[in-house]
Amino acid sequence: MILDLFAGPGGWDEAARRLGLRPVGLEWDAAACATRATAGHLTVRCDVAQYPTGPLTGRVRGAIGSPPCQTFSASGKRDGLTDLAAVHRAVHDLAHDRDTRAAIRETVRDERSLLAAEPMRFLQALRPEWVALEQVPDVLPLWRQYAAVLRSWGYSAWAGILNAADYGVPQTRRRAILIASRTRSVAPPEPTHAEHPGLDLFGTTRPAWVTMAQALELPAGMRVNTRGERRTAGGNEFPCDRPSWALTEKARSWWVLRQSKRANATVRRLDQPAGTLVAGHARHDYQWVKVDGRGDLERRPLLLAEAAVLQGFPASYPFQGSESRRFLQIANAVPPLLAAHVLAAAMGLPVPAAAPAEGVAA
Repeated sequence: MILDLFAGPGGWDEAARRLGLRPVGLEWDAAACATRATAGHLTVRCDVAQYPTGPLTGRVRGAIGSPPCQTFSASGKRDGLTDLAAVHRAVHDLAHDRDTRAAIRETVRDERSLLAAEPMRFLQALRPEWVALEQVPDVLPLWRQYAAVLRSWGYSAWAGILNAADYGVPQTRRRAILIASRTRSVAPPEPTHAEHPGLDLFGTTRPAWVTMAQALELPAGMRVNTRGERRTAGGNEFPCDRPSWALTEKARSWWVLRQSKRANATVRRLDQPAGTLVAGHARHDYQWVKVDGRGDLERRPLLLAEAAVLQGFPASYPFQGSESRRFLQIANAVPPLLAAHVLAAAMGLPVPAAAPAEGVAA
């Protein structure tokens, strides 16, 4: 089997489905388990930190993991950074088949930080053929420690940061990734998109990052003139769905997505990918805002279906639970298209094609 630790609503599983695979997910959250069941993904509801490895011995071909990231996320208190040395100790001890988690738990600010060490407990016991792990960028030092351990066991391993936008996801979501295999040499997946398209040394080019307008299938091509409704000629015309050199009070421009109520919130135009969707914010913190030279004209919250699409899920993906639980699942999930490229790199499979677009009326 392929084992998906901290499986969430099914980001890895949707990726695996594109590759003809069907993992078994371990997940505790009731809403995420309901989502997985509705989406047709196999799930064992359990506490991953308490789940025994013995019954899985000799049965696991691949291991996937996205441990909870609350304590390392920039949107939280970041106690994980303070706890990092303790988590490194836990990883080291588990790699040497010493379970010191109970003692180390007494020394950390937030015991959830230790969940980042849990995949090592499974890897040490099960030695799968290949491994793929994902977390926020601040966990990269841990993934590098994992990679060093795996290399000492005879695996080829790579750890680094990937940007989801480089793989066709309409979001500039950066994540720490670990890829390892004991049967083949591994390397990070080759990007399929670029922020600034252009010919490379081999004479080929990648398409530009997928924008929010493209992902949500919003109408393109409408143009406005900086002289507004005046009868006389003049002014400058520009498209509402692409960048302009200026905004004036006579030219109603584009919708932007403001990602939180903070003064320094990320703001992206429709002609750009979204910034990282963060589970530490509520859905209503994400606002579509129509702006012109005078300021805000209109605003409305981001729809759940829109958030799903910007994370790389179909708009109709059956997220379950309350609105807040559904948005939390979306924001925490690994984007399926990014995950598919990582799995293909780990297993030596052909790069998967992107799923057909499923836009959302906005």
